[in-house]
Amino acid sequence: MKFVVSSTELLGHLQAISRVISSKNTLPILDNFLLNLSGNDLEITASDLESTLITRMKLENAEGDGIIALPARILLDTLKEFSVQPLAFDINMDTLAVVISSENGKFSVVGQNGIDFPALPSIKKDRKSSFQINADIMLTGINKTLFATADDELRPVMGGIFIEAFTDKITFVASDAHKLVRYQRSDAQADDNASFILPKKPASLLKNILPKEEGPVSVEFDDKNAFFRLNDYKVVCRLVEGNYPNYNSVIPKNNPRKITIDRVEFYNTLRRVSVYSNQASNLVKLQLKGNQVTVSAQDIDFSISAYERIKCQYEGDEIEIGFKSVFLLEILANIASQDVIIELADPTRAGLFLPAETDNEAEDLLMLLMPMMINA
Repeated sequence: MKFVVSSTELLGHLQAISRVISSKNTLPILDNFLLNLSGNDLEITASDLESTLITRMKLENAEGDGIIALPARILLDTLKEFSVQPLAFDINMDTLAVVISSENGKFSVVGQNGIDFPALPSIKKDRKSSFQINADIMLTGINKTLFATADDELRPVMGGIFIEAFTDKITFVASDAHKLVRYQRSDAQADDNASFILPKKPASLLKNILPKEEGPVSVEFDDKNAFFRLNDYKVVCRLVEGNYPNYNSVIPKNNPRKITIDRVEFYNTLRRVSVYSNQASNLVKLQLKGNQVTVSAQDIDFSISAYERIKCQYEGDEIEIGFKSVFLLEILANIASQDVIIELADPTRAGLFLPAETDNEAEDLLMLLMPMMINA
């Protein structure tokens, strides 16, 4: 089995899928890339059992078919040091000896039998659901929600992005019980209503691959696994099993107090004032009165405090509410609009954060943050 490939092109594909390889693999074979040559198509696979990434390359110069597993670290570390040049791979399928020839030298390595690499799971036909979604919509949905997922081993359903496909929209939801993000797109839809929970790791892998893609992503899933088919890549992952909480029930409906405020100014003020908050609680207070908000923080243990006033548009009665500054900063950093609208009911109920303007009418973004008790 022989083929010739560009060093930089091969490195690009290997780096894109290498993120899935775990540093503590239970099976030694998973420390390898699986190379499968069929005609002029080279398919390369990397996996950690839970998630699998597959990439395809078209070769102009190849002969023979076969599969072999090659050590990932050696391949990556070697390819990183090459300038752009063709590399010739000569693989003896009987001894699994591999010789990589460059312009100025040769590199020898021994592979493993590709048959030992774990097989891909299959989607059960009787439980299969599918839809197509544009790569840029999928990427935005993951970008807007991934930061709000939880690291809670006791509640694994909260550790992923809940993707709900409806006949008129597709919704991405993430929450860690303190903050919640709901991102909806009415310019993407499915033939039937279906949903699944995408774990954090494959969501991060997709986040890295999707910027390279254009056009539709085909999504197929059952109750256990999901397949994402892109132009040059395929992502296969085991889903989080369980029922996602009813997120609509925690979104407060009647919020008489509305603030419109410059997002960047508010963000920068919070960053300065939160330095003076208690390190354990990160509590910052927002006092709304007239057309200004006073952002304050204090740490009694160290006798430090700070406050700053910002102009805003405010409708409603005077109110003082507390939030965890770390979460508030995360939410503001993940809203793109110049102004942000904050809707409040009272100091004990969640605050809603919405973009004041949006570039896309089909986009609906809502972020929610639970308040903190203010010790009087």
